[in-house]
Amino acid sequence: MTYPRESIDLPEDRGCLRWVLGVPLGIIHLLNAVAVWAALFAGPRAEWDHQGYEGVSAMCFISVSLSTLGLLITLVPSVRRTMGLWWFAPPIVLGLIAYVRGATLG
Repeated sequence: MTYPRESIDLPEDRGCLRWVLGVPLGIIHLLNAVAVWAALFAGPRAEWDHQGYEGVSAMCFISVSLSTLGLLITLVPSVRRTMGLWWFAPPIVLGLIAYVRGATLG
């Protein structure tokens, strides 16, 4: 089969390209999920636990940063064409959870 132009995203190359792009994105989303889990379940023990509040704030900041990184990588046109739109869901959901946890920390 001949194509009008040679491109990196030929149909027969998509399987390998999905692995090359999906593994780093999966690692970023996994690290993001760990940060969200730590922010949700390893919170401060009481009002006097300032280190606990700072730890949760740090985990929320790390999670929002990883969500932004995941979104920026997914926004690249070649990644978006190859991977599909559902790859926008994990960074949006995890980032929103981390933002709400950080905003309601008090």
